[in-house]
Amino acid sequence: VLLTSSRYLYAMLRELSTGELNMRAMSLVYTTMLAIVPLLALIFSILKGFGYHERMEPLLQAFLEPLGPRGDELTATIIGFVDNVQESALAGISLALLLYTALSMAQKVENSFNFIWRVNRPRSFSRRFSEYLSVLLVGPLLMTISMGMLATIQNVSIVDRLGQTGQIGSLVVRSTEMIPYVLVIFAFSFLYSFVPNITVRIRTAIVGGLLAGITWAACGELFATFVAGTTRTTLIYSGFAIVIFGMLWLYVSWLILLAGAQFTFFHQNPDYLRLETRTPNASNDTTERLAINIMLLVSKATDDAWEVSGLASRIDVPRHMLEPVIAALQRANLLAETTDGRLVPIGDIRKIGVVDILTAVRRSPTDGQIAGTGRWNPAVNTAAERVDSALNDAVGSQSLADLVDTDAAPAN
Repeated sequence: VLLTSSRYLYAMLRELSTGELNMRAMSLVYTTMLAIVPLLALIFSILKGFGYHERMEPLLQAFLEPLGPRGDELTATIIGFVDNVQESALAGISLALLLYTALSMAQKVENSFNFIWRVNRPRSFSRRFSEYLSVLLVGPLLMTISMGMLATIQNVSIVDRLGQTGQIGSLVVRSTEMIPYVLVIFAFSFLYSFVPNITVRIRTAIVGGLLAGITWAACGELFATFVAGTTRTTLIYSGFAIVIFGMLWLYVSWLILLAGAQFTFFHQNPDYLRLETRTPNASNDTTERLAINIMLLVSKATDDAWEVSGLASRIDVPRHMLEPVIAALQRANLLAETTDGRLVPIGDIRKIGVVDILTAVRRSPTDGQIAGTGRWNPAVNTAAERVDSALNDAVGSQSLADLVDTDAAPAN
C-alpha cells in the first residue's frame, strides 16, 4: 500500500510540476470571472420557474464560506449583478448570449478534462449542446433542492432533541452535518464521470471524487484561516482585497478539481504512473501494425461495433496512441465513426487493400506535423520508390477481406 501510494504521489507531483494543470486552472479562473454572472443569471431564471431561486444565494455562500465575512460581501455583490441581468437581459438575443457563455465555459472544462485523459477528440456540437444544457438545467435544481432539504432537516425539532439524548443522538446529528460534504463529493464524482469524452468507471470516479472532496473541504478550512490572518493585505488593497481573495479561492478550487481528474486518470490507467512523458511516441512499424489491426477488428465486428476505448483494451495499447492512427484512416476515407462513437469501415472491405491502409498512415501527417514535399535528392526518390514497389509486390494484391478470412481460418 505504501509503495502504491508513493507511486501515485510521485505521478501527481510530476504532472503538477509541468505547470500545465496550473495554467489550465488559472485559465478557468479567468473564464469563471467572465461567465459567473451570466451563468448564475441563467441558473437563477431556471430555478425561478420551479420556485427555488431564493435558495441560490445560500448555495453561493456555502462555496465562498472560506472567504469568511468577505464571502458574504462577495455573494451579495454577485447576486446584485445577477438581479440586474435578470431584469434587462433574459430575452431574445441576450438569452442566446447567456447560453453561449455558459456552454463555452462548460466546453473549456471539458477540454481540460480531455487533456488530462489524453483524449484528442471532443464531443460533437450536437452532443455538447444537449448534454451541457441538460446538466445546466438539472444540476443546479438538484443541488438547491438537496440543500433546501438539508436545511429543513437540520431545523426540525426532532434533530435538536436527538442531540440531547446521548451518543446515538449526537451521532445522528453529526451525520446530518456531513451531508453537505457528501453532496460535494457526489458533485466531484459526477464531473469526473461525465465530463471527459471517454468512458470512466463509476468506481474510479467515486474514488477521485472522494479524494478531491476531502481535499477541497480541508483546503477550505486552511484558506479561511489564511484570510482571517491577512488583515495587513486587506488594508493595502482595500476594496480590491475581496476580488483577490475570491480569485485565489477560485484558483485553488479549480486546481483541486483538475488534480482530482488527474488522479482518476491514473487510477483507471495505472500503467501511466511509470511513464515520464505524456505521449510515448509509436514507431513507424507500430503505427502500421496498429492501422492494420484496427481495420481488421472493425471489419470483423458483427453485432457490436468497436469504440476507441474498446480497441485500446483489445490491442493492449494506450488509447491516445490509437487516436492519430484512427484520424489518418478517417482522412483516407477508410474508417468512419457513427453518432454513438462506434467505428465502422467505409465501403466494401474487398475493395480496401492492405496497401491502402499502410499508405493512409505512412503519408498522412499526425497532429503537430506537416506533410511537405521538400527538395529530395534523386537517390532518395529512387530508394523511396523501391520501398513503395516492394510494399506493393508484397501485399498489393491482398485486401482487407483477405485478412479477415485469414484471421478466421484457424477457428474454422
